[in-house]
Amino acid sequence: MLKSLLVIFKGFFVGGTMMVPGVSGGSMAMILGIYNRLIEGIANFRKSPAKNAVFLIKFGLGAVFGIALFSRFVITPLLNAFPLQVSYFFLGAVAGGIPMIYKTAGVKKFNLNAIIYPVIGIIFVLLIAIIPEGLFAPGNELTLGNMVLQFLGGIIIAIGLILPGISVSQLLLMLGLYGSVVSAITTFNLLPFIPLALGVVIGSLLSAKLMDKAMQKYPEATYLIVFGFLLGSLPELFPGIPTGINIPICILTFVLGFGFIYLLQRLENSK
Repeated sequence: MLKSLLVIFKGFFVGGTMMVPGVSGGSMAMILGIYNRLIEGIANFRKSPAKNAVFLIKFGLGAVFGIALFSRFVITPLLNAFPLQVSYFFLGAVAGGIPMIYKTAGVKKFNLNAIIYPVIGIIFVLLIAIIPEGLFAPGNELTLGNMVLQFLGGIIIAIGLILPGISVSQLLLMLGLYGSVVSAITTFNLLPFIPLALGVVIGSLLSAKLMDKAMQKYPEATYLIVFGFLLGSLPELFPGIPTGINIPICILTFVLGFGFIYLLQRLENSK
C-alpha cells in the first residue's frame, strides 16, 4: 500500500512541475528515482503488461491530479499576477538545465560532434517555432484534418514527456497549446483533446523505445541534441526587457529559477 502511495505521490509531483515552463518532467522523475522504471514500463510494456499497466496507471493518476491542482492554484495565478517576473523565473529554470545536459553528454574533448549535434537540436526548435500558433489545437469542427494535426502535436509533446531536460510545458507554449490544455485539464473538458492525448500515448511508446536504444548506443549524441534543444528554446521564452524596479526583481527571479533547477540536478547527481 505504501509503495503504491509513493508511486502516486511521485506522479503528482512530476505532473505538477511539468506544467512549469522550463522544468523537465523527465529530470524531476530522475530526481525522484522513478525515471528508469517509467522508461522500462513504457518501452518494455508487452514483456509484463499487467505489472507495467498497474504501475503506469498509478503514476498517471498522480500526474493528472498534479497537473490539474498545481496549474490551477499555483502557476496560473502567479502568471496572471506577475507575468514578467514569473517569466524570468522560467527563463532561469531553462538556463539552469543547460549545464547538466552538457555534462551528462560526457564530452571528453571539444570536437566537431560538440557543434553538429547541438545545431541539430537548435534547428529542431526553430522548426517548431515557425509552426503557426494554435495549429495543433482542436478546431471548432471535428474534422479529419484537425484530428490528424492534434495527433501529430501529441507525438511532438511526447518527446518532452520522455527525454530528460525537455519541458512539456515549454513545448506546449511553443505549439500555442499551453493555455487551452491547462484550461481543459482544470475544467475537465478533455473530450476535444482526445486525438492529442492519443498522439501523446503513441508518441510516448515510440519515444521510450528510441530513448532506451539511443542512450545505450549513442549517449553523447543524444544528450548533445537535447543540449541544443535547450539552447534553441531560450529566445522563445524571453519575455522582454524589464524596466524600473522590475530590473532587479527580474534578475532575482532569474537567479532563483536557475538556482532551483541547478540544485535539483545536484541532488539528482548525488543520488
